[in-house]
Amino acid sequence: MSCQPRGWALPWVVLLLLMGPQLLVTQGLRIQEDKDRDGRVLLNQDFPATVEYALHMFNIQSEDTNAYRLERILNSWTEQIVGMIAFSMELLLRRTRCEKWEEDIDNCPFQSGPQLNNTYNCFFTIGTHPWETYFELLNKTCLEGFH
Repeated sequence: MSCQPRGWALPWVVLLLLMGPQLLVTQGLRIQEDKDRDGRVLLNQDFPATVEYALHMFNIQSEDTNAYRLERILNSWTEQIVGMIAFSMELLLRRTRCEKWEEDIDNCPFQSGPQLNNTYNCFFTIGTHPWETYFELLNKTCLEGFH
């Protein structure tokens, strides 16, 4: 009888020895995925402030007296560049009825009418240090009247 348990034990020992490193690697990958997910959550919390900065820069640089605000986000992604995180985004901006120096632009109604000149499709790249509340406009390219 004592020979039989040893016969069964040996394959299990070999299996554990072979699978042990695999189990450790799998656990290590899972921990890294959790860190990445937490990092994305942090970046997602900083994204709205970055969009607001892009819109602010558009309004400051615009020669129009009316303010533009975000109609919708068309695309976005992040990249790590030397010493900062870069948010790239494609935004559809629409002209409002308010002047750009008014306080509550976020609640200002959009300009009505089918005019093509009341929208801009803009691509922005904003460099940021989220831990310092630092923003830098790296690129802005806008096309007028494009949906």
